[in-house]
Amino acid sequence: MTIMIVDDTETNLMVLSALVNRLDIDQIQTFKDPRLALVALETGRPDLILVDYMMPGLDGVSFISEVRRRAHLDETPIVMVTTSDQRAVRLEALEAGASDFIHKPVDPAEFKARVRNLLRLAEAQRNLRDQAAWLAEEVAKATRTILVREEEIVLRLARAAELRDRDTGEHITRMARYAEMIAQNLGLDPSYSAQIHLAAPMHDIGKIGIADSILLKAGPLTAEERLAMQEHARCGGEILACSSSVLIRLAGEIALAHHERFDGTGYPHGLSGEAIPLSGRITAVADVFDALTSTRPYKKAWSVDQARDYLIAEKGRHFDPACVDALLKSWGEVTAIASDTERLSEAA
Repeated sequence: MTIMIVDDTETNLMVLSALVNRLDIDQIQTFKDPRLALVALETGRPDLILVDYMMPGLDGVSFISEVRRRAHLDETPIVMVTTSDQRAVRLEALEAGASDFIHKPVDPAEFKARVRNLLRLAEAQRNLRDQAAWLAEEVAKATRTILVREEEIVLRLARAAELRDRDTGEHITRMARYAEMIAQNLGLDPSYSAQIHLAAPMHDIGKIGIADSILLKAGPLTAEERLAMQEHARCGGEILACSSSVLIRLAGEIALAHHERFDGTGYPHGLSGEAIPLSGRITAVADVFDALTSTRPYKKAWSVDQARDYLIAEKGRHFDPACVDALLKSWGEVTAIASDTERLSEAA
């Protein structure tokens, strides 16, 4: 342990140092000039500070105030040594941040008891801080583990939904990147953008509730079958709703809202404009763009320019204009991702 002693009188420094030596302290730092002590305290962190009250240039109360301005010393015990027994001085010192007082002439037994008690208290506080830091790290580790597991569950469920309707699993990877890109370019919080990336692939999870005769039908759907297919949005929302996981609740919001249209002609609720959750508006753009630029059994892939023109034409009708603009803002990155899609399609 280290104790700092600040006193402008050499004799007092010697007396206090001798008393401290009886406590088996590892290191004693002595300063006649309180300003030099403050310089040392910029980086130093003694376990206890003893400071005289009457010092020229900077008295004990002012010194204590300066020490307490240093965040790393906010809990360091400070004992003011003084000949004054005035109540006003004691109150002023306490308000400045003094922990205790010792009166001159110093009684060795009292000095020993007060200093030891303060050192024990300081050690207990350090132990509590260390324990709190350890607990915080353990909680953070556990939280990270839970999040990783949540992400894995989300991804596996999303891939399961994609496999049912014969779409390539790469669709969810690409559209998740597009969705995150849109969120980032909208200036949304980075943590929310990251959650969009993880949750967007769950947009079609409700397809697991659609009959194979409809989901896997090669030809066009009848009006009745289209209505049945549209139920996948409601089904997905119900599957993921009321989860204790923020990520899965967001995925449920996306599943329910990604087929709403900005002009109110979408499904399942016919929401319009900003009544549609932002996550749904973002995913709608990402999902449609990737669907257009991907080869499917029933259609050829559109070029990125054709898909871009479609998005622009549908601004304010199918899509939120701001979300379309946000995707186009990173057009170079978008085309690079889409080009990978084209190469994969050609290879197939």
